[in-house]
Amino acid sequence: MDKIAILTGDPNGIGAEVTLKALNILKLSPDKVVLISNSDVLKFYNNSSVDINKYELIEIPYDKFDITPGEVTAQAGEFSFLSLKKACEIKPKAIVTGPVAKNALHLAGFNFNGQTEVLQKYLSHNGQLAEMLFIAGNFRILLLTRHCPLKEINLTREIVIRKVENLVKTFKEIFKIENPKFALCGLNPHAGEDGILGKEETEILIPAVEYLQDEGINITYPKPSDTLFINASKYYHNGEKDDYDCYIACYHDQGLIPIKTVAGERTVNTTVGLDVIRTSPMHGTAFDIAGKGIANPDSMVEAIRLALKLSE
Repeated sequence: MDKIAILTGDPNGIGAEVTLKALNILKLSPDKVVLISNSDVLKFYNNSSVDINKYELIEIPYDKFDITPGEVTAQAGEFSFLSLKKACEIKPKAIVTGPVAKNALHLAGFNFNGQTEVLQKYLSHNGQLAEMLFIAGNFRILLLTRHCPLKEINLTREIVIRKVENLVKTFKEIFKIENPKFALCGLNPHAGEDGILGKEETEILIPAVEYLQDEGINITYPKPSDTLFINASKYYHNGEKDDYDCYIACYHDQGLIPIKTVAGERTVNTTVGLDVIRTSPMHGTAFDIAGKGIANPDSMVEAIRLALKLSE
């Protein structure tokens, strides 16, 4: 399909609202977009007076009486899952996903840790791995681990090598950067202080870096993450080129705290490593404000823009 697919996410969250607001802002031509949602859900949240009928809509069944803003329900979880599955089936140029609730997915019997894992299940082939890359302009952060408890983080030399090699391929194919420069975060405080504050750097990260450097990949030794992002913030706000094309974080909050603090609603969650690019706003379902008409669409606007750009 020669369009990007936009999914509205959990029907009890802010996904449909920010999607409609974003469409109102972007004024996209109908030949660029297909919506995967439900007409009753779109009508319920359409406070932007968007002419929904001008866009192609792939209907996912949903009873209008099940629209209950702010509630976590199995019906909403099933809708979220079926929307994602349909997006994978139609193979669009890119996929833009509204936020979903993991607990709603689980209530519906779909035991995935997030949308990235669903996309990997249905789009991956020949050993492809979906990776989580957060983007705000030229400020980019890859996560080595995603939605897992801190105590269960299990980095290995092989995992680091495989993910960085895949990242190089992504930069060459998508961003057209032949020799990207990567900065690797240490897992422990002060990047382990030569093993005094943790052994992961000396036993896992440094051996992985040495292997990657021998392959010709431009990656730093693990650096203390509490100081690594200082210049990234300065460069982002000044509109200057960063020292690094991508930062590599060992775990979820290590990467997301700096980029969301620096770029806020301009941050886009991007799934790379599969045949189809996926983008998503940086926020969740925001059940506390769902249905109130006050959700900020900026991150969804950026997600749609990025999907269009990366799928050109």
